[in-house]
Amino acid sequence: MATVHEVTIRVAFADDNLLVREGLMHVLESLPEVEVVGSSDDQDGLLKAIEERSPDVVLTDIRMPPSQEMEGVDIANELRTTHPSTAVIVLSQYADPEYALALLEGGSARRGYLLKDGLGDRDQLMTAIKQVASGGSVIDPRVVEKLVAQRRRDEASPINRLTPREQEVLAEVASGKSNAAIARSLVITKRAVERHISAIFSKLELPDEQEASRRVTATLLYLSAYAD
Repeated sequence: MATVHEVTIRVAFADDNLLVREGLMHVLESLPEVEVVGSSDDQDGLLKAIEERSPDVVLTDIRMPPSQEMEGVDIANELRTTHPSTAVIVLSQYADPEYALALLEGGSARRGYLLKDGLGDRDQLMTAIKQVASGGSVIDPRVVEKLVAQRRRDEASPINRLTPREQEVLAEVASGKSNAAIARSLVITKRAVERHISAIFSKLELPDEQEASRRVTATLLYLSAYAD
C-alpha cells in the first residue's frame, strides 16, 4: 500500500498567457507529488486534455479564449457533471469575491480559488492541490478579507460583533484551513481556535457542525449577503 508521500496527483492546467503558463509548468514540475499530464492555452484544449488524460486536479485561468469572461468557472461547473471526481482550482488576478462565489454556487467540495500572484509559493500551491484533491476547498485569504472589510463598513453588520482576533480566525476558516492549520498560522493553540470558531459561528448565527468544505461556503455566502 502506497504511503502519502508515494501518492502522485495528476494535474492538467490552462492559461492563455505564455509566460504564466511556463512559470506554472516550472513550479508544478518542481513538486515531487505532482505529475503534469496536460497543458493548454484555451478552454477547448483543456477540456480535451481532461477527457484524454483524466487528471485528478485541474488548474485553470478564470478568463481564457474564446470569450475571455469566466471560462474557468464554466469548466468547473461542467466537470461537476462530466467528471465529478476531478478537482478544480480557478486561478485569477482578481481578488473579487463574486468570482469565488460563482465558483462555489454548485458546492465547495473539490473547488479552489487562488490569486495568481501567489503561485510562486510552492508550499501554498501544493497544500491547495492536496486539499481539493482530497475533497476539500480553498479560497485565497485575500478574497475573504475583502468580504470581511465590506461587511465591516456596514455598522449594522454582525461582523462588527467579532473581535479583531475572531475576524482573523474567520478569514482562515473561510480559506478552507483546518483548525490545526489555523493554529499554526496565527501562532495560537488549537483549543483557542476551537473557542474562537464557536464564538464566531454563534455571533454570526452560522451552524458549527458542518464539515470543513461546507463551512467555507456558508461563511462566504454569509459575508457576501451585504457586500457592496
